[in-house]
Amino acid sequence: MASVEVRNVVKTYKRDAEELRVLDGLSLSIPDGAFVALMGPSGSGKTTLLNLIGGVDQPSSGDVEIAGTNIARMTGANLAKWRSASIGYIFQTYNLIPVLSALENVELPLLLVRMSAAERRKRATTALELVGLGDRLKHYPRQLSGGQEQRVAIARALVSDPKVLLADEPTGDLDRKSAEEVLNLLDRLNREFKKTIVMVTHDPHASQRASRQYHLDKGVLSN
Repeated sequence: MASVEVRNVVKTYKRDAEELRVLDGLSLSIPDGAFVALMGPSGSGKTTLLNLIGGVDQPSSGDVEIAGTNIARMTGANLAKWRSASIGYIFQTYNLIPVLSALENVELPLLLVRMSAAERRKRATTALELVGLGDRLKHYPRQLSGGQEQRVAIARALVSDPKVLLADEPTGDLDRKSAEEVLNLLDRLNREFKKTIVMVTHDPHASQRASRQYHLDKGVLSN
């Protein structure tokens, strides 16, 4: 079964009187449990495609189906609820909240679902232990290295047990050693926990970790 099915997707943006076509009739099928890398030059549409798969943005035309649910026409509260349950997002810049501890940052997505405080804490603790930070629960982002911050961000993406993990340049701000640790972790999440991972990267070394690489150029996809 395909975990991600993108069919004939067009995405255009208006810039003054000009219409900018970022994705041009793009189709992509990602099997359940695959680890896919999206590569291509800046402005090729990689992040736009990731945002469409994650329900952060909507296509101008075409369909986006995630685990059997067509999200292309979903809006508002329904889309937000689906996204919080189905998608885990990992960003280049971590997007952690500085005044919250690692545990509190990881708990954040669970505030959107009905759950006791004790259950939230338990699940966030488990997620942090999974990424190797069980001894850093009370640390604030400023007390962590870049690699540790990214692992907190991965724990936050995992905590609601999403169907799909979307990673936008997850190693872009890291030194080689920290990047390797993050890639090892993504690899493990894919192999052991069968998470479907779609990773945007500029780094050919990072892309080699994926089971399949795609190249985007001017909104058109090639293998």
